[in-house]
Amino acid sequence: MRSHPLKDSLLRPMRDLRLSVTDRCNFRCTYCMPKEVYGHDFAFLPKCELLSFEEMERLIRFFVSLGVEKIRLTGGEPLLRPGLPGFINRIRSIEGVEDIGLTTNGSLLGQQAQPLYEAGLRRLNISLDALDPGIFGRMNGRGIGPAHILEQIEYARKIGFTVKVNMVVQKGVNDSEILPMADYFKERGVTLRFIEFMDAGNGNGWSYASVVTKQEILELLRKAYELEPVEQSYFGEVAQRYRYKDSSAEIGFITSVSESFCSSCTRARLSSDGKLYTCLFAGEGFDLRKLLRSGADDTHILNAIVEVWERRADRYSDERTEQTATNRNKIGMSYIGG
Repeated sequence: MRSHPLKDSLLRPMRDLRLSVTDRCNFRCTYCMPKEVYGHDFAFLPKCELLSFEEMERLIRFFVSLGVEKIRLTGGEPLLRPGLPGFINRIRSIEGVEDIGLTTNGSLLGQQAQPLYEAGLRRLNISLDALDPGIFGRMNGRGIGPAHILEQIEYARKIGFTVKVNMVVQKGVNDSEILPMADYFKERGVTLRFIEFMDAGNGNGWSYASVVTKQEILELLRKAYELEPVEQSYFGEVAQRYRYKDSSAEIGFITSVSESFCSSCTRARLSSDGKLYTCLFAGEGFDLRKLLRSGADDTHILNAIVEVWERRADRYSDERTEQTATNRNKIGMSYIGG
């Protein structure tokens, strides 16, 4: 353990690790893995290039020794990776890990929710972009209706999971679903988070014209509900939270476009093939898998992570312009995790 907290060049500590366990997904969401790009012949990573769970566990231990307290498993769709409950159980055994979460589209929870809960997972973020079957089916690229996902959400809650629902809002696509979604999850006491449409990767057709900002959503919601802001729970909390005055339910906003939170970003990101990224909008990462498989000792790997983080100066959302959004090469969200 370091005697002083690890900080980057802008004095941001490393507190969170988002770990992608697979680059594959069974959905083709238009804002993440549009089927025009990720078609039937798309070359996903072969199994030999993915980090094994043993390799992931070794890296997690390094990150925790440098200050990471929260682990979030992502993808692709993480529930496509076999053996996930056993891996979660191993993460729980690492001293210093205070929280483990998982982000999923929810479609496979019926098969896996109970084993995941028994392994010690307690928090789920489930993506659902509309209650209207036509809108949701078009957005997920598979024609899958919301009823199945809603059933999985209720099933997970009955088991004991804390569930938050993520809704990516796009102008002219699903902004008509803001109030129906808010009403549905308010009644059930489930936190709904509105995510501004982001320019993650280079293939989702992003433009400022497609963004519905937090302020626009909030103004719409305040015509129907009385809302009050909730103070941040910790430094680096991404969501701006509000509570309904007549309910314990909350809503949240992820405002990467309209209200950047780069100055307090504490997230390191590890792809399923072992690349370390210091920003969701990064163009390249540092190859930790190469060090692992070349026989590098713990000190060598630990020092490499420290060097990458201490050089970190990313503040893409502060600097975003229409030109950088369209011309800058950025790694795909399905590869690096959301």
